[in-house]
Amino acid sequence: MNTKSRFVPLLLALAVIAGIGLGTFYANHFSGNRLSIINTGSNKLNYLLQIIDNNYVDTVNVNELVEDAMPQILSELDPHSSYISANDAEASVEDLRGSFSGIGVRFTVQKDTVNVMNVIKGGPSEKVGILAGDRIVAADDSSLVGMVNSDIMKRLRGPKDSTVKLTIHRHGHKQPLTFSVVRGDVPVESVDSYFMLNENTGYISIESFGENTYPEMLVALAQLNVQGMKNLVIDLRGNRGGYMQTAIQMVNEFLPANQLVVYTEGRKSRREEYRTDGHGAFQQLPLIVLVDEGSASASEIFAGAIQDNDRGTIIGRRSFGKGLVQQPIEFKDGSIVRLTIARYYTPSGRCIQKPYEKGKGEEYENDLMARYERGEFFSEDSIHQSGPEYKTRIGRTVFGGGGIMPDIFIPEDTTLYTSYYKEAVYTGLTIQYAFLFTDQNREQLNHMKNAKEMETWLRRQNLLEKFARYAEEHGLRRRNLLLQRSAPLFERNLISNIIYNAQDQQWRLQYLSKDDPAILRAIDLFKNDQSFPQAPEEKQEDEDRKVAVVKHHIGESLPCITSCHLAQTIA
Repeated sequence: MNTKSRFVPLLLALAVIAGIGLGTFYANHFSGNRLSIINTGSNKLNYLLQIIDNNYVDTVNVNELVEDAMPQILSELDPHSSYISANDAEASVEDLRGSFSGIGVRFTVQKDTVNVMNVIKGGPSEKVGILAGDRIVAADDSSLVGMVNSDIMKRLRGPKDSTVKLTIHRHGHKQPLTFSVVRGDVPVESVDSYFMLNENTGYISIESFGENTYPEMLVALAQLNVQGMKNLVIDLRGNRGGYMQTAIQMVNEFLPANQLVVYTEGRKSRREEYRTDGHGAFQQLPLIVLVDEGSASASEIFAGAIQDNDRGTIIGRRSFGKGLVQQPIEFKDGSIVRLTIARYYTPSGRCIQKPYEKGKGEEYENDLMARYERGEFFSEDSIHQSGPEYKTRIGRTVFGGGGIMPDIFIPEDTTLYTSYYKEAVYTGLTIQYAFLFTDQNREQLNHMKNAKEMETWLRRQNLLEKFARYAEEHGLRRRNLLLQRSAPLFERNLISNIIYNAQDQQWRLQYLSKDDPAILRAIDLFKNDQSFPQAPEEKQEDEDRKVAVVKHHIGESLPCITSCHLAQTIA
């Protein structure tokens, strides 16, 4: 018993020492972790916000500070990662969803006033009697005069079945008119036009790749098929893209089974391939795709799949060059981060994302202007392919690192451009006058049966002289020599805008297609059975045969040419 008593103080001392040691260890351990956590990027940012909220000299709205910081942080990653606030999130996806809730009009702002260009058939505004040409000056108690487009949209669009009271000025009415419009679903058609270019060739213009684009394309194909379509032009010029899955569905209609359409891969995203299922109904249809510097993202997936699989010919100018895949990540407040998680690659293995430097978004945005200044829009020789080479299925060479380079280059024609024409277009005077003319002649234009009839009537209206007088009244000095030199451009611009204002995009494109260089080249290829690409060796053999035939004919005709010339001289 005494022996045990002697050891009690020793055991207690050891326990205290152990406790102190253990306490010191855990204190240091957790203190180190705390410092480590604070010094990691994400928690350091949270800590900074907490410090500002607790200690800053003035009152600060931390939520607003975060909202302002989010876009800046994402802009340091790449040009396409972005932040969309809760207020703007709904509007950002409406067009791609295929419909939105609104009043159902197309409008333009002229002289600070909302002018109704077209009333969508079957939409809420048509039901209550709103007409093209009406001026909407107020929505409920808010004046729309002087507002920018985005603010006007917020007041005209709204929840389905909600009511908005519109105050309208109508030509011929001294007093304003009031209409109560119940907002409803307004369709957004991404296949904005389709028609026959001639008795054999169908044409489809696609504005974007949304949720309904694939079924809309199927409807267009079926209608054109009934009309005798044997060839097809798909116009993706100016198409900024949309959903990748939509582009894959659409390509599937034109390719045989098990053909690679696109694949994606990223640091945290393993390679994922997308292939055709062989159920497409138009696998043998001769096909030509039109692209330009405004064709991006899903447009480039579509064009790249057609080109790399040697399914059709690409005509136009080098596309935009967006090869990054964004994943939408939604926050609890409804805001969205679109974060780049992968790159996409065409079937040959090329990534067509154009080069960029992190944090230099302005330089990236100005790339198209830089291309213009380098002469890329006017000469194929000005385009320098610096990316790696790849091969299509039949061995044709294509390049990565900066958009889809078309198989056939179509330059922008500037031979009739003058400083007078440029100023008239850039100041918006041509668009303004086209709307004014449409508004003054709407009753006459409404009786036209088709685009050709409207064009014939417009050509008799002395548009050039009327525009020149209008432009001079609005600050553009008249310059007769330049006016006459650019006369065909002025006429084309004015007529196309008037046709669009009076009817729709389809009538406008029917008018423009008649002398569109890219479309004319496509029709020529179809006529000569040249829409399907040839392997390099086959193409060379074909060219060699043509040279041999030409030499043969020249050799045979030389004696005739000489003798005919001598005979004429002797006589």
